[in-house]
Amino acid sequence: MVKLLAILLVVSLASKLLLGRWPWQMAGIGTGVGAEERRARALLGVARAASREEIIDAHRRLIARVHPDRGGTNELVHEANAARDLLLARLIPPRRERP
Repeated sequence: MVKLLAILLVVSLASKLLLGRWPWQMAGIGTGVGAEERRARALLGVARAASREEIIDAHRRLIARVHPDRGGTNELVHEANAARDLLLARLIPPRRERP
């Protein structure tokens, strides 16, 4: 059993070094749409059932921490914006009432 784990470890490291990707990335595990949404929710710190206002408030709090003027980087701001945009796009639009 230990030999098998050692072989898997060596193969994984070789894959990352030679191909630049982990084996599970090449297999598509954890790289789908659901994974993007989970990463976005984790970055903003919101629940799955978060409302539009909660997402926007979480984004504002995150931007206040990672803004370049406060010691953050442009990349972190771009990630926060992308996470907000993704989650807002996934929300079900409110129903409009007919006049």
